[in-house]
Amino acid sequence: MKKLLTLIALGLITLQVAGQKRAELVSPNGKIKVTINLSDKIYYSVSHNNELLLDNNQLQLVLKEGALGERPQLLKQKQTAVNELLTPPIPLKFSTIRNQYNQLALDFKGNYTVCFRAFDDGVAYRFILNRKGETEVLNENLAIHLPAEYTLHLQQPGGFKTAYEEPYTHLKSTDWKAENRMATLPALIDTHKGYHILMSETDVSDYPCMFLQGDGQNGMTSIFPKAPIRFEEDGDRSLKLVEEADYIAKTSAQRSFPWRYFVITEDDRQLLESTMSYKLAPQSTIQDPSWIHPGQVSWEWWNDASPYGPDVNFVSGYNLDTYKYYIDFASKYGIRYIIMDEGWAKSTRDPYTPNPKVDLHELIRYGKEKNVGIVLWLTWLTVENHMDLFKTFADWGVQGVKIDFMDRSDQWMMNYYERVAAEAAKHKIFVDFHGSITPKGLEHKYPNILSYEGVRGMEQMGGCTPDNSIFFPFMRNAVGPMDYTPGAMISMQPNVYASQRPNSASIGTRAYQLALFVIFESGLQMLADNPTLYYRNPDCTDFITQVPTTWDETKALAAQVGEYAIIAKRKDGKWYIGGITNNKEQERTFTLNLDFLESGRTYKMTFFEDGVNAGRQAMDYRKKESQVRKGEPLIIKMVKNGGFAAIIE
Repeated sequence: MKKLLTLIALGLITLQVAGQKRAELVSPNGKIKVTINLSDKIYYSVSHNNELLLDNNQLQLVLKEGALGERPQLLKQKQTAVNELLTPPIPLKFSTIRNQYNQLALDFKGNYTVCFRAFDDGVAYRFILNRKGETEVLNENLAIHLPAEYTLHLQQPGGFKTAYEEPYTHLKSTDWKAENRMATLPALIDTHKGYHILMSETDVSDYPCMFLQGDGQNGMTSIFPKAPIRFEEDGDRSLKLVEEADYIAKTSAQRSFPWRYFVITEDDRQLLESTMSYKLAPQSTIQDPSWIHPGQVSWEWWNDASPYGPDVNFVSGYNLDTYKYYIDFASKYGIRYIIMDEGWAKSTRDPYTPNPKVDLHELIRYGKEKNVGIVLWLTWLTVENHMDLFKTFADWGVQGVKIDFMDRSDQWMMNYYERVAAEAAKHKIFVDFHGSITPKGLEHKYPNILSYEGVRGMEQMGGCTPDNSIFFPFMRNAVGPMDYTPGAMISMQPNVYASQRPNSASIGTRAYQLALFVIFESGLQMLADNPTLYYRNPDCTDFITQVPTTWDETKALAAQVGEYAIIAKRKDGKWYIGGITNNKEQERTFTLNLDFLESGRTYKMTFFEDGVNAGRQAMDYRKKESQVRKGEPLIIKMVKNGGFAAIIE
């Protein structure tokens, strides 16, 4: 819901210089300036406090009928200011968000508009087309020119077929050549001038996702997957693309195109609090979202459905007794859901015939009795072939689905995401997309999308390291919810790591794992490990299952991109703190300011910290209690790959 507070017309600075038209758009606080030059193309530069950050970028939309932005002829311009409060139905950072910006809409000959927005924390632009019928978009050209050598933090797949799970690479902007691997969005730019720039997109609908490629000249350009035309069979969870169109999208000629945005920060903590994607996203189509219940979920795949011990007097596996055990565990700790991953159905191609060893209908009944909902895993191809399954699942009593292996982001697949979200919402079923894109705004249009994977998470076992995961709060979670699957109870330092299912382990200390539940954002937050291990670690399990999945307020306490992140989050009257660090230093000490607490009150803090031997034996942690007050510093220590987690009440 949006509550409009202000909408006023402002003056516009427009100058005619040597046959060029120039306009300037300034952020509400006056720090960020977008300078737009119209000549042979549309150019724009971005500065912060008069420090040039992006120099003479170009934008262009190439249609079958011609290129928009080529020799542009400006007809009229309008600048407005907006100041409004937004209330996200699924509040991952804040229950209310201030949305304040200045906007410049430039109308050009050819029935198109380019709209710029300047926020206090960044800039955005989009094309708007106002024609009749359909059009073919051959390309969308975005050219970024960097005024100096910057460092780029990128996720670089080998091609357009990707699940967005590659580890981040870190390279100098001058070293990124056109023949090198492309990059997904979001991308993070370190200017070495005290600024970071996070680049991404939102409101991507009936359109492919954008990728970036280097230009070999200290810049980058956009690249898109072509629209697919013909497929062939390729197993039970994919299709082989055998023919592409010469366009990237065939779409309505009267529409808005995706927002391209740049979050600009002079303090790394600002990235941890960013809500830019939501501020630019479309409004929810679900009028009454009260049926959508974010929450935690017990998940059996990572631990291979293998509870054991004196209370397990049955053969564990993907069967009725094991899933009842998971339901009992979830019920005991107030966990809202369990996921039934691959194996619940007799065949991955048939969503209507459960595995007889599982007895799905008895589990749904039993779950209702225990107040635990059932989430079912499916391949995207099975959903595509049986789109009526959502009605069937709703009739059965299934509450959510986890859909896997999309691994593409062309126009067809982006439309698939939207069709699934709409059909699921019609039957009041929520969705978790696995093997997926990173969030592109659809989760705000359809808030029954509780999470996306699109991340190198704990499923990667030894390939999931704190040195890579430390970038997630600054990049991946900065654009939306993330199904990382935390919660490991077997912890190791990287030099001694070795594990496989059913005895899955994580890299990082135990306190690090607990902190992830506070730091990482997801409307559906996994408990990935074995109930047996959670029962054996009741203090850790009590902490994890107290951590909310939605929040009223987020406050970054200390942050350095690629090094450490410490965040405080509030839900009702309780504050939670999570801190994680990378592998570079043996130990780090932080002095935190607790000024977010109320004055004149004494709070109890229950916290988990790295033990004295955690740098070598990652299982070592200490649980302690203390009293804290506003204005009193809190000193914490984290070892390499370590963490800190606390509840303040």
